Amino acid sequence: MYFLSFEDVDILRKRAESFLRNALYLIGIGDNNLAMFNLEQYCQLILKYKSLVIKGSYPRTHSLRRLIRELGEFDSRILTLVNDVKNIHYIARLEEAYITSRYLPIEYTSEEVNDIVKFVMEVFKPLVESIRTQSTTVP
Repeated sequence: MYFLSFEDVDILRKRAESFLRNALYLIGIGDNNLAMFNLEQYCQLILKYKSLVIKGSYPRTHSLRRLIRELGEFDSRILTLVNDVKNIHYIARLEEAYITSRYLPIEYTSEEVNDIVKFVMEVFKPLVESIRTQSTTVP
């Protein structure tokens, strides 16, 4: 069995934060489509990081909903992201961005991206950051 060091696990967190910084930069230069993709990647990787720290692994999925539900087993507060109708709308849009920004000719407007980034910064990020990260599974 392969065990990840804390430094290895922390790479995932740093990569997630880089996606968020890049999304903010891309919004600033008007590249809305890639900004949406970067926002989704931030959300996906930070959820996987939290799962890895808490459980020692994470599900092999791109579904934000599944990742959130998995973390909900350890901290039910995060389930508001999928159980609250206002929040699930944003989560669904982020999941949609994973596919559309890569494979479909859909253009995101600056209003759409600004609405999503506001959700990520004001709702998603603080909630995910509040999840405990103590674990005995990661050496």
